[in-house]
Amino acid sequence: MQHRVIPSSELIINDDGTVFHLHLLPEQLADIVILVGDPARVDLIAERFDDVECRVANREFRTVTGHYKGRRMTVLSTGIGIGNIDICVTELDALANVDFATRTVKEEFRQLTLVRLGTSGALQADIEVGEVVFARTSVGFDSLLGYYAGRDSVCNVEMEQHFTESVGWQKKLPTPYFVDADKELWELFKDSVTEGITIAAPGFYAPQGRYVRLQPADQDLNAKIEAWRYGERRITNFEMEGSALAGLAALMGHRAATMCTIIAQRIAKKAQTDYRPYVERMITMALDGLATLK
Repeated sequence: MQHRVIPSSELIINDDGTVFHLHLLPEQLADIVILVGDPARVDLIAERFDDVECRVANREFRTVTGHYKGRRMTVLSTGIGIGNIDICVTELDALANVDFATRTVKEEFRQLTLVRLGTSGALQADIEVGEVVFARTSVGFDSLLGYYAGRDSVCNVEMEQHFTESVGWQKKLPTPYFVDADKELWELFKDSVTEGITIAAPGFYAPQGRYVRLQPADQDLNAKIEAWRYGERRITNFEMEGSALAGLAALMGHRAATMCTIIAQRIAKKAQTDYRPYVERMITMALDGLATLK
């Protein structure tokens, strides 16, 4: 069987052998990858490592690989937004599963574990600032996954249809997609987190129902989202990256999950700007759990 050679325009490899945006070499990537939005949070995690193998930085993408309690891990900052997740997950997969010398997919698949640690705003009154919500299902308000073949094979199409019909989804907006987190990761963390259905929005303001000067097209959308139920399940919070992570990882065969510390209560219209202690608690919980992962 002849393997497809990936053109240099489709997967750009720098002159030093690193992948284009992340500037990483294949050997610098661990099987467990922690993703954070804020580049400063990379150091907050890496300072807990027992040792550090490498530090790499390019644009908003900062990477540290080292060991925590004997487990090799990589922590990577993605910056904000769905587009950056498309870059990061695709290039991480290439580092793991493409032979850079021949530009062909390797015969043996290497599975990555990708865990996003983020911050988020709660959409239910009983979810308090400081809680960690595990996105057991991620909802994409972006259109990214529709550009990839096999979208429906990793999505809960029935839940998607129920949601769009219930809230009267506007046809001019991208159709939301619903993707479940990896089941093993849910089992690993379920006793330490709040179960959630988490929306990843393509923006911070109107896409999350915020009104500064520009009015949202549907001013009642957040209220409809808050009221929606699928059996006993409900939408819990907003963030900006988890759907792309869940969807791309599922299509590629990787394990993925998103956990977010709640720093804003959208119902009470309150926010906590000094949220570092909450995030540090989430980081410790995540690292300790991932160190035991089989």
